[in-house]
Order: sequence, then structure tokens, then C-alpha cells
Amino acid sequence: MSFSEHLRKISQPIWDAQLTHPFVLQLGDGTLPERKFKYYILQDARFLGDLARVFAAAAQKAPDSESALRFNKLAEETIIVERSLHESYGKQWKMSAKQMTSVPMAPTNFAYTRHMLAVAATGSACEITVVALPCAWIYCVVGKYLLRKGPPPKSHPYRDWLMLYASPEFAEVQKWMRKKVDQWAKEASRTERARMEEAFIISSRYEWMFWDMAFSEEEWPV
Repeated sequence: MSFSEHLRKISQPIWDAQLTHPFVLQLGDGTLPERKFKYYILQDARFLGDLARVFAAAAQKAPDSESALRFNKLAEETIIVERSLHESYGKQWKMSAKQMTSVPMAPTNFAYTRHMLAVAATGSACEITVVALPCAWIYCVVGKYLLRKGPPPKSHPYRDWLMLYASPEFAEVQKWMRKKVDQWAKEASRTERARMEEAFIISSRYEWMFWDMAFSEEEWPV
């Protein structure tokens, strides 16, 4: 069993819960209220800015030039490709890109991004890859699960979102990240592996919490 497969195995109950969350189910069948989807997109726009910083940190710590170049490309694609999807929705809501990225972060979003940025600041390239891996991998799993019966009709309100995350191009991201994790983990110490397991599980939990945050339209309590 590869190390990435091991990480998936120890977090499987958390991953299974992703596929039964009402936000995910309603997103898939198109019944999710638009206000909840809008909340999610605006929070995700803020999330992507910090995810790009995490990839940039991985590029700086990468042990080889090929990996450094790929992480820099991921940072760029995170901003360009995924944000373009968000901005297309923003146009529907008559919001500029600046307005979308200036929405205050919700508590869960803030906590998740601080978790990743902390690992990016103190961890190795492998640890940084691991902490960001659930984001890429879970979205791939969710996208394929929701489209398991085929592409949604053109009338589906969230068709663009579904098609992006179920696409072969998006799947390649998590495949490459898993390859790097499996390669680098072979040389990691037992202590570093333990840190990676913890980071992966925490990120997986935050992925579930992100859906829940959007479904409840979470706000700061005070």
C-alpha cells in the first residue's frame, strides 16, 4: 500500500461523510438554494488565494526543479482556472473580482487556511503537499461521484462546477500530488510521517466542515 493510499484509508470515514452531506447531495441534484451556493463560492474565492500561497511555499521547498515548476504552475492555475469559474458566477451576481475576494472569511474557512499556511511555513515539501492533498483529491472524488450517472443537463444550475471537478484535467492534479507524496514519504522519518497523517486527517475534516459551513451559512458568533 502506498503512503497516499494509507492516508486515504485512515481517513475513510471522513471521506465517506463528504458524499452524504446535504450540501453535496443538493449541489449534485441541483436543488441547493442559490444563496447557499453563493455563500460557498464567495468563501471559496477567499480560500483559493491562500491555497495558491501554499503551493508557492511547496515550490520554494521542493527538492527538485521539476517539482518546483509544477507547484508554481499549480499556484498559477489555482488563481486563473478555478477563479475564472468563480468570476463567471460573480457576473451573474453583479459582483467584481475585487468584491468577491473582499468578503470576510467565515470561521471555518479562516481556521482551515491557517492550518494549511502553518504547515506551509514550517513543514517540508512533502508535508505541504499532504496538507493540500485532501482539497484536490476530495473534490475529484465528489465530482466523479455526482456525475457517476453521466453529465448533468445543460439546465442544471451548477453544471459548470460539476464539469470542472469531474474533469480528467482536474483529476491529474491529485494524481501528480499523490505521486510526489508517495515518492518523498519513502525518505521521511517516522516523526514526519506522523505529522503528515495528522495534517491529512485535519484537512479532510476541514473539507467536510467547509461544506457544512456553506450549508449553514456560518457567521462569526460575536
